[in-house]
Amino acid sequence: MRIGLVAPPFVEVPPERYGGTEAVVDTLARGLQEAGHEVRLFSLRCSRCPVPTSFWYERPAEPMGAASAEAAQVVAAYAELDGVDVVHDHSLLGPLVFAGRAPMPVVTTCHNPFTADLRLVYRQVAAHAALVAVSYAQRRSAPELPVLRVIHHGLDLRGVPIGSGSGGYLAFLGRMGPDKGAARAARVARAAGLPLRIAAKMRAPDEVGYFETEVLPLLGDGVEFLGEVDAAQRAALLAGAVALVNPIRWPEPFGLAMIEALATGTPVVALAYGSAPEVVRHGETGFLCHDEDELVVALRHIGTLDRAACRADVEARFTMQRMVADYVRVYEQVRLGVPARHRARAVT
Repeated sequence: MRIGLVAPPFVEVPPERYGGTEAVVDTLARGLQEAGHEVRLFSLRCSRCPVPTSFWYERPAEPMGAASAEAAQVVAAYAELDGVDVVHDHSLLGPLVFAGRAPMPVVTTCHNPFTADLRLVYRQVAAHAALVAVSYAQRRSAPELPVLRVIHHGLDLRGVPIGSGSGGYLAFLGRMGPDKGAARAARVARAAGLPLRIAAKMRAPDEVGYFETEVLPLLGDGVEFLGEVDAAQRAALLAGAVALVNPIRWPEPFGLAMIEALATGTPVVALAYGSAPEVVRHGETGFLCHDEDELVVALRHIGTLDRAACRADVEARFTMQRMVADYVRVYEQVRLGVPARHRARAVT
């Protein structure tokens, strides 16, 4: 098939540092091309994804999330991708504006939580585009939306190091904010008597404010802030950790950091919010907890988990090849004109 992928204009593909959506787009683009499909990506000129790429912006548009920039990106993208068999759009405005008007079917992956605002938007989008959720937890949060399929993210495991956890530290990876819980991770690490290395995006004013008021006072005495890390630094950080601490308190749609950790053999100790129960096999690849005290207890038993089992679970459930195959089935369905009334799948 000829597949057009549309990325938002705010982060290059693949991302140099932070960018979960863009990391998924990169993996999907490369995987589709390796599977024999003709892939055309609309992203940024500075993107390094090894597929044919078109662009409107040279560099990431600022400020991140600007509606005018995303509007220009998708208008240019749909004009450029004329002639493909299907458009897989990872923006929000593209499917809203062009699905039903474009000559080809449109698939969109819902990367964000189904808030009240986004449920309103996606009800409109679903009239003309196929919706893909990234976890069953996300799907259950909006049962009225006609989601065609739930597709978990996948990783290209080539070159991902399998670590021994010899660094002896805990890792936190994500965004600096109360929902992700870097301060909770620091408190838990202190209580468990383990050092913690925090790698986090911190650009927006609210992220800086959270860091200064909640996290900065906890630094030192084994708690270290690394800043934002690139892919190689992230892999090394995770491979050397005894565990990834993921103390989220929000309905995270997927949580790419969890499978990145498991791919290196590093178990995940998480609060049981969002997709965490779908990703972490309790007692096998990590522990699912309900509060900080349980996280501390779980970390005292982290040595009972088999790191080889963590890697094996990713190889069984979260590969690039599985993700590509799932999306190809979706593309084939929409090319056949699957009506909206048949798109909804059982909520499990």
